[in-house]
This record gives sequence, C-alpha cells and structure tokens, in this order.
Amino acid sequence: MMLSLRRFRDKTFSSLRIRNYRLYFIGQGLSQIGTWMQTVALGWLVLTLSGSGTKLGVVMALQFLPLLIGAPWGGMMVDRLNKRRILYVTQSCSAALSCTVGVLVFAGSIQMWMLYVAAFAAGLIKVFDNPARQTFISELVGNDQVKNAVSLNSTMVNLARAIGPMLAGILIAGIGIAACFVADALSYLAVLFMLTRLQGQGLGKSHAAHAHSSRLLDGFRYVRSMPLLSSTLVMMAIIGTFAYEFSTSLPILAKQTFLGDASVYASLTSAFGAGSALGGIYAAGRHNVSPRQLVIYAFCFGVSIVATSLAPTLHLMMALLLLVGFFSINVTATANTTIQLESAPHMRGRVMALWNMAIFGSTPVGGPVVGWIGEHIGARWGLVLGGVATIFAAGLAARTLFRTGARPV
Repeated sequence: MMLSLRRFRDKTFSSLRIRNYRLYFIGQGLSQIGTWMQTVALGWLVLTLSGSGTKLGVVMALQFLPLLIGAPWGGMMVDRLNKRRILYVTQSCSAALSCTVGVLVFAGSIQMWMLYVAAFAAGLIKVFDNPARQTFISELVGNDQVKNAVSLNSTMVNLARAIGPMLAGILIAGIGIAACFVADALSYLAVLFMLTRLQGQGLGKSHAAHAHSSRLLDGFRYVRSMPLLSSTLVMMAIIGTFAYEFSTSLPILAKQTFLGDASVYASLTSAFGAGSALGGIYAAGRHNVSPRQLVIYAFCFGVSIVATSLAPTLHLMMALLLLVGFFSINVTATANTTIQLESAPHMRGRVMALWNMAIFGSTPVGGPVVGWIGEHIGARWGLVLGGVATIFAAGLAARTLFRTGARPV
C-alpha cells in the first residue's frame, strides 16, 4: 500500500522535484489566490455599481480584448525576448494596477468608466504575460515533464480558484471589496521574489533566433499547416467563447437566480475550483496525451454544464460544478500540453499566443453575449449556451483529432 502511494506521489508530482519549477510553482500559487480574490471582487463590484449583467460582461470582455487583437504580436515578442525579464515587468504592472483600483474603491471614488479602463489595461498586460508564463514552464522543466508540469500548474490555478473566492467572501463581508484588490497586489510580490531565486544563466532565453520565422503572421501559417494544432485551437476557440464565461454567468446566477450575496457567488466559484483541482491531480498522473481523450473530455464538459444549468437548488448546482471543474481542467490541460509538445521551440510563443486568443481573446465576443442572456433571458440560459457550444465543438473536432493516436510524455 505504501509503495503504491509512493509511486502515485512520484508520478503525479514528478515535475516539482525540479527546483526552479518548484519555486515558480509556489510563487504562482500564492499569486493565483490573489487573482481569484480580485476576480470575485471585480464581478461583485460591477454588479453593486451597475446592477447590470451586460455591463459585467463588457468589463470581462475588456480584460481580454487586447488578447484578441494583440496576441500574435505579444507571442512574437515572447519568442524573441527573455521570458523571465518579461515576467518581472508584467507582474509588477499587474500589482500596481490592482493596488490602484483598491485605493480608489477604499476612497469611494471608483466609477464604472474607471473599471472599464482598468480592465483594458489588465488585458494589455496579459498580451505579454500569458504566453510568457505558459512557455516559461517548458523552459523550466523540459519536454519530458511538460505534461506533468502543465497539469500541476492548472491544478494550482484551480485550487486557488477554490481558496481565493472563499477568502474574498470573508474579506468582502468583514472589511470591504477594496481589501481583495490590495491582497491581489501583494500576492504578486511572491512571484517577483521567486523569480529572483531561480538559478541558471540562460534561463528564460528565447529559442527564436531564426530570421525566417520572425514575421508576425508566421504563427498563423505554422498552425494552419498542422491539422492537429489548428483543429485543437478551433475547438478551444468555440469553447472559450461560450463556455469559459463563468466569471460572467456565476455572479448573475448567485444574485438573480438564488437571490444571494457575494458569499453565494464565492461558493459557486469555489465548487468549480475544487472540482478542477481534483481533475488536475488526475490529469497530472496520466502518462500520455491523447487527442481522442481530448474530444471525450470536451463532450463530457459540455454535458456537465448543461446538467448544471438545470439544477433546481444551490447545493445541487455546487455539486454539479465539481463535475464541470473536473472535466474543464482535463480539457485545458490536455489541449495545452498537446499544443506545446507539437510546436517547435522557436514557434512556441506565437502558438501559445494563439492559444490565449482562443481561450481568453474570445471573451470580448462571448462575455457580453452571456451577460446579456443572463440579464434579459435568464442566468441558466447562459450556461446552456456554453454547454451546447462545447458539445458542438467536440463533434466538429472529432473527425480530425480521432485520427491521431496518443502521444507518450
């Protein structure tokens, strides 16, 4: 029994034996808790100021609009520049932005137009921060540990998604919304400190010194030439547009459907995060990346979202959100790993930028749509739209992805 547990531990957490990744993982974990505290606070602040699901969708959309427009350029810069230096800049800017919003909220001076500006500024930072953080993982661990490291990173993000909202609910009730933004600003200091502790002279150095691949559109051409990459990204773009809009749909559900407060929204978000954390541990222990499994996970993800939309009680919805989170993390971890492993090192930044366009850059389209549906038709219908779109995307990608076998990692 002890031997089996030891093997499970060694297999599931193998990438954490690498010192640099372990330090980076800890810093990002603390930062992600702050990020999810800020996410809950932002959603509740918008509803408190405006009472509008549509405006909430617009704020969420503005956070990702720069990714939709500028992701290819950001990916190209990440391929060219030192990733650790990029992270120093982006994490510092994120801390300053959260601190500014927190001060404005505390002073009672915050207005909706300020939140629009702050959301767009956060999106500009993500253009460089997202691909840098994701491709930096592969530099820290190497190709043989990418699947495990990506899965553990996703687990960490979603464990933070379970912890952060609970802390946010406590802070909002006890101190106020401003405290969540200040806590988020402080959490970035953990990442900056850990970055200073990483060892290795060439760490973060770009592989993209190839003149023939330095053009902005090369990422699109490269993906188009590889059916596995293009099919995966198209599927994730559909899912990202309509399904991954929980930051818009869940606060509307909490306030309109269940007539609750910020703690109800935090509970729904935490349930999703807990399910994702369990799913991430499951994904981290698997030995291969299978496109066939990706399609199956996506189909189950869509079905679970539709089932959640039908839940008559809050507690049943929280239970079903555990299932949604479980399949969600397996979809993103499998797709992310597939894309990183199938991409040439000198193109990886640009390909991951397109990944961010698919997952996050689609929010400017999906966020306002889901917000409008939640406000005018019903919050449950926003979930139905996401679930049906995910099932459709899985079916669309099945023909191409089913031809590709499992890839050992």
